[in-house]
Amino acid sequence: MTLNDWLQRLERLHYKAIDMGLERVSQVAQRLNLLSGLPFIFTVGGTNGKGSTVAFLESVLLAHGYHVGVYTSPHLIDFNERVRVDGVQADDAALIAAFDQIEAVRDDVSLTYFEFTTLAAMLVFKQRGLDVLVLEVGLGGRLDAVNIWDADIAMVTSIDLDHQQFLGDTREKIGLEKIGIGRAGRPLLMGEPDAPELVVSAARSLGCRLLQIGKDFVPEQDVSGRWQFRGADAHGATVNWQDMPRTRLYWRNAAIALQALLLSPFRLDSALTASSLASAALTGRQQMVQQDPAVMLDVGHNPHAAAHLARSLAGAGYRRTLCVVGMLGDKAVANTLAELLPVVDRWFPATLGGDRGLAGDVIASLLLDSGALTAAVAATPRQAYRAALAQAGRGDLILVFGSFYTVADVIQYRRSVSGKG
Repeated sequence: MTLNDWLQRLERLHYKAIDMGLERVSQVAQRLNLLSGLPFIFTVGGTNGKGSTVAFLESVLLAHGYHVGVYTSPHLIDFNERVRVDGVQADDAALIAAFDQIEAVRDDVSLTYFEFTTLAAMLVFKQRGLDVLVLEVGLGGRLDAVNIWDADIAMVTSIDLDHQQFLGDTREKIGLEKIGIGRAGRPLLMGEPDAPELVVSAARSLGCRLLQIGKDFVPEQDVSGRWQFRGADAHGATVNWQDMPRTRLYWRNAAIALQALLLSPFRLDSALTASSLASAALTGRQQMVQQDPAVMLDVGHNPHAAAHLARSLAGAGYRRTLCVVGMLGDKAVANTLAELLPVVDRWFPATLGGDRGLAGDVIASLLLDSGALTAAVAATPRQAYRAALAQAGRGDLILVFGSFYTVADVIQYRRSVSGKG
């Protein structure tokens, strides 16, 4: 079978698309001998900020010459984006071979798409003799398939409302799920400055070496965008790094990654670390792909992500901001849109297809009820993007926002007409 054949099959293999739990995936991992003999593991969880934190870790480790395996989800365009070795996406042949191995041993154990593909990523990594793995949690933490492997250093980047149907309807409940990636006696970094006290006390009760942003490691930014860092190394000694450069991605997540790296056995050169943090990039996270009119791609899809984006845009100095927006129906749509209302001048709502996609009419209705200036609803994000592009002028920003699917559709359209991402 081709890779696409496999992926289509995996979507139908289990009776539920999301079926959280560790028993099934652990059984098959044991049969594949995947639970031992692995390199150092960083595990990254959180509501928002996982992708950028992973990107910072990968950039620094690769710059220092370490052999790095990175597992992320979801992908934007190609499934291969999820599995990288030394910065290069796994090819179809390697993934197909891994799928074949899993199928040969799983017997009657039914696996979800995410469980199957997570095992495949780990098979690819184990065959490559790597120094370190960076694993991004898919959903939650405690019951996510990634959590069958013990993190040497775990990170929870943020705690906010998302996926409430699976994780709970309060920050406390969600936070308790996310800190489940921590391990007794090992560092657990919390990048949420306002973490619920219940979650903090639960993390301590797990026996983790808890380090909280703003307390145990402290990043501070000046008006120029440069920042300073005070934290600790693996021996508990204080570390002060001054005059750190601006980053393309959210600088506080760079601080989380830096603190994790300082606690690890990997030796760092300060100048090389600073430059590699500054150069780290990630598709679809406040990503600028065009200038004048500017075009920014952002896969944020919940209120926490939208609030951060709004703060970034508030002082950006654009003449107008035109927002192409398409969202999934199981998200907090009204609250997410509300965060961006003060910084968006005109909205271009689009319909997303599929079982989870939200009709653009619903988005338009919410926006109109809020008094927002809204264009006609488009059938797809690319059509909404074309409409926004036709109205944009010099000094304007077109923001493409709301879902991985929204950003992916616009990326594919841009590639089709100009070869650009």
